[in-house]
Amino acid sequence: MAYLFKNCLTVVEGKKKYVDVLVKKDRIERVDDEIGRVAYKHEEINADGKLLIPGAIDDQVHFREPGLTHKADIQTESRAAVAGGITSFMEMPNTNPQSVTNAILEEKYKRAEKVSPANYSFYLGATNDNIEEVLKVDRQNVCGVKVFMGSSTGNMLVDDEQTLDAIFSQCNHLIATHCETEEIVRRNTEAAVASYGEDIPFYLHPEIRSVDACYSSSSMAVGLAKKYGTRLHILHITTAKELGLFTNEIPLGEKRITSEACVHHLWFDADQYETMGSLIKCNPAIKAKENKEAILQAVIDNRIDVIATDHAPHTWDEKQQKYLKAPSGLPLVQHAVLMMLEMVEQGKISLEKVVEKMSGAVAECFNLHDRGYMREGYKADLVLVDPNTGYKVSKENLLYKCGWSPLEGQYFKNSIESTFVNGTLVYHKGQLTGALAGERLRFN
Repeated sequence: MAYLFKNCLTVVEGKKKYVDVLVKKDRIERVDDEIGRVAYKHEEINADGKLLIPGAIDDQVHFREPGLTHKADIQTESRAAVAGGITSFMEMPNTNPQSVTNAILEEKYKRAEKVSPANYSFYLGATNDNIEEVLKVDRQNVCGVKVFMGSSTGNMLVDDEQTLDAIFSQCNHLIATHCETEEIVRRNTEAAVASYGEDIPFYLHPEIRSVDACYSSSSMAVGLAKKYGTRLHILHITTAKELGLFTNEIPLGEKRITSEACVHHLWFDADQYETMGSLIKCNPAIKAKENKEAILQAVIDNRIDVIATDHAPHTWDEKQQKYLKAPSGLPLVQHAVLMMLEMVEQGKISLEKVVEKMSGAVAECFNLHDRGYMREGYKADLVLVDPNTGYKVSKENLLYKCGWSPLEGQYFKNSIESTFVNGTLVYHKGQLTGALAGERLRFN
């Protein structure tokens, strides 16, 4: 199939401009100020000033398959992703069984090939005793190795210093880390239990999973990476204190240490625990407002390199439990692009920066071949956004298997009209087309 998008606003090499875009089969054939006659059969789409942007590439999601499919699965969440303008995802290993061997990992790829409308990749998970598997990871076909340097959902804590030293010194692939020092979190939890018993208020979450817990762990990871020259990517930065660990003085392509911000840490702040409680409980914790503002500034000035979701669904009933039992995580893939476009509307960040941090910079960070940019010859992962038709989040239009969102009732000024994956229409005006256009992501 071929498409000619006429008069669309897009971002080309970091600059907004109105162009025509021609898509042939799975590639962007041409980007030009005006494209006239096309010699082959195609569908013409009059964008009439709508946004046509590269599909978002989400480097951190939890789709819960295998073993936790009462919460979510690859099929349901990848559908939610494309409905939200995310055309590629990289999924985490804390499933059941955990993806800690290359054989288990390949089973997830086989499943995604059968059900995913979005492009996909999966991390291998590190443990205290699987260094052999870590060293066998195929760098061209697997996005990276995930190391939980603080425990989170799934009990995959890597806390043995010799193991960490071996991983950082021997692994020649990208290492993505969840950084919170477990000893500090445990000590803070014990203090909260001593004061409140089982009735710990949710507003204490950012004090339990504290600034010091985050900084202690991320500074350790940076220290190891600098010692061994490791390719390190620190996920979901939540504190202003951590920002001093990163630089904007060299281009992204030359960085050995990169970092990620998540949409919920740019959207919510600690003041909202009083009204939202467990619905915004996540690890690392959403913290005080000054951290949110500092993280946004670091995204803008390139100390933080990419924006992701850390999409982590749990059932409504699971989330209704008291603090110690309510699991951490928010479902976000269906609304992350709209959240960031709303921040553009509010004047907090530019459209160019959002496209860079959710698409192009992710591709560059992971050496992801021919995706993430509005460039001729690149894969046609594209999202048509209608800036004149709003969208209100409600239970009726949620595609998450868990059936709830912390954003219910939120009105966005933009809406996702159409999503194309590898040149195939997979979502249009509120409906999935059923096309399974997703491909396994390949890395240089």
